[in-house]
Amino acid sequence: MAGMGGTPVIILRDTRRESGKEAISNNIMAARAVANAVRSTMGPKGMDKLLVDSMGDVTITNDGVTILKEMDVQHPAAKMLIEAAKTQDKEVGDGTTTVAVLAGELLKKAEVLLDQKVHPTMIVQGYRMASEKAVEIVKSIAFDVQESDRALLERVAETAMTGKLAESPDNKIAKFAVDLVLNATETYGDKRSFDMDRVNVEKKVGESTMDSEIIEGVVIDKEIVHQNMPRKIVNARIALLSTAIEAKDTETKTELQITSSTQFQQFMEHEKKRVKEAVDKVIASGATAVFCQKGIDDQAQHYLATAGVLALRRVIKKDIDKLAKATGAIIVNSLDELNPSNLGSAALVEEKRVGNGIMTFVTGTKNPAVTLLLRGGTQQVLNGLERALDDALHAVADVVEDNKLVAGGGAPEIELAMRLREYAATLKGREQLAVTKFAEAVEIVPKTLAENAGFDAIDKVAELKNKHAENKNMGLNAYTGVVEDMYKLGVVEPLRVKIQAILSATDAACLILRIDDVLASTKKPPARAPGGMPPGMGGMGGMGGMGGMPGMGGMGGMPPGMF
Repeated sequence: MAGMGGTPVIILRDTRRESGKEAISNNIMAARAVANAVRSTMGPKGMDKLLVDSMGDVTITNDGVTILKEMDVQHPAAKMLIEAAKTQDKEVGDGTTTVAVLAGELLKKAEVLLDQKVHPTMIVQGYRMASEKAVEIVKSIAFDVQESDRALLERVAETAMTGKLAESPDNKIAKFAVDLVLNATETYGDKRSFDMDRVNVEKKVGESTMDSEIIEGVVIDKEIVHQNMPRKIVNARIALLSTAIEAKDTETKTELQITSSTQFQQFMEHEKKRVKEAVDKVIASGATAVFCQKGIDDQAQHYLATAGVLALRRVIKKDIDKLAKATGAIIVNSLDELNPSNLGSAALVEEKRVGNGIMTFVTGTKNPAVTLLLRGGTQQVLNGLERALDDALHAVADVVEDNKLVAGGGAPEIELAMRLREYAATLKGREQLAVTKFAEAVEIVPKTLAENAGFDAIDKVAELKNKHAENKNMGLNAYTGVVEDMYKLGVVEPLRVKIQAILSATDAACLILRIDDVLASTKKPPARAPGGMPPGMGGMGGMGGMGGMPGMGGMGGMPPGMF
């Protein structure tokens, strides 16, 4: 930019700028690219993605949030869409693909309005009005469900997992998901609340998915530290330690000079005595099973084995906390504090071989606890099963907490599209155009379900609309292509997932539409010297590189007597 006298005036230095229609179009294009990347994974017939990270690790999944997290996205608008999907996952645990696909379609429809010279602010306002109305409509078509209706809760879990693991009528994971949720749900006042921290899941490669089982207790993926220790303790008294069982180091550093074998022998005897004192404190407490978060000295292992005490070391804190809740034991920070009142109890502590590894089972605990032991043929299968289980757990928890669900198979979206069009007809301003486009955008869900199942999307959506006049629960059966009552079929989803998906997708789309200026720095970060230091610091070898500092003369000009 030229200033007075023709002198150029630089306003934005090292900055690339996009503004107006160009900025909005680029942002929409980037966000839609992310939405299209996960669209083919939606529904029971969705395809999988094979993801390879920078370390070469392979992930095979059709879980939306997993794919989005693994994608190395650079464009800021695309990152906003991924954040919206992550929020969906954090809040309700399912529906992440729906958020990305719906947000992408909202932006696509908004682009049509922008070409018609409708201002972005008017589009945003219309979308906000439509989302509020959509939430109201979805609530009006929801069904009540009781926590005691296990069959319906299992159908919720099955719907959440559909397409994410091998379909099998004998699959017990849905039943396990309901068991885990009901065990980890507590009543606060007049509300039920699910605590994910109370859900215990352990994975072990081997056998098949069908060999997964629920254990009434806590399972620790560790083996007993010494071969002479008992492999089984009945009516166990359990000690939980966050300190090591070994000779303590001194507070200050000391140096010991040994000049003879006798002195060395005395030193070793002293060390052995200190270890014996530590073990005696454990034995004196009456503990018969010890779970230690830190190490157990080799000598201590021998003493514990001689005393018939079962011990595990390097048990992670998460497992120690689970044991504390289940057995009633108090986690002890110092062996001096260990006494009978700090011990927990369990009917049985036993080491068992599971697959190609060994695990320790703590059953018959003082407080009820359940652990799901997941099995799978390969690590990829096991990881996919865990992601499917996570979706099922959150879906069931949402229903238990809210006691509300809706039919699946695209039924709510078709009802929304039809009712929102009626709502748009009552509006007079330009918001009417945006509400109509919102109604068109929500149809992307049943369209995608039909496309991914190999059916004609236009024909199926037309059939859905036709049958919705009689029954608002009519949805698409992705396996047969028949439009039928989803509630009777048992394809049901939590109301909370639908509401959060609408809100998250609308927020993401509106946020992107309101951006009309993108200022991106083109300035490169300073290069690093070979040693990892900023430029100019590399010449510090022998401090000679500081010779240019005033009055220091390459360190030779320093006043005498400084060293």
